[in-house]
Amino acid sequence: MNKTKILFILVLIISCLIFACSNDSNEKNKLPDRKTIEEVLMGTNILMLEVEDEDIDDFVRRYGWDVNKTGSGLRYDIYHKGDGEKAKEDQTAVINYSVRLLTGDLIYSSKEEGEKLFRVGRGGVESGLEEGILKMRVGDKARFIMPPHLAHGFPGDGIKIPKRATIVYDVELIGLK
Repeated sequence: MNKTKILFILVLIISCLIFACSNDSNEKNKLPDRKTIEEVLMGTNILMLEVEDEDIDDFVRRYGWDVNKTGSGLRYDIYHKGDGEKAKEDQTAVINYSVRLLTGDLIYSSKEEGEKLFRVGRGGVESGLEEGILKMRVGDKARFIMPPHLAHGFPGDGIKIPKRATIVYDVELIGLK
């Protein structure tokens, strides 16, 4: 059982105990108030983010990558420097890419799906990809490690990316329009 599942079970047990202890003996069937529920959920989310962060740090150490971390939680490494124009919002980025899970499983690739084109800052792609592209110049090659909240969130993409998955993009910015 992975750390996330163990953590989830622990939080669920603690939540049940909090709810059970918070009920007055005269009001055994009373539901917890909204504030209590929000506090428990907030604590659960914080613990889940800590576990995700630890998993990503372990992954980075395993591969010996030298990554930077942004305030949003995106890890990135521009491992090949290009000499082209720097990406800006409202430009159309053209990239070659591969997307993998932390397990190394290849999920998507421009070799199979073709180049990806998207308007930077307009949504329609992972927010972590947009954030990372803005750090690149044409010709750069980079790795972006995106925790779920910067990728496909709780539901995954409904096709190949599972629920709450951290993904690793390997990107080459080949053009801006």
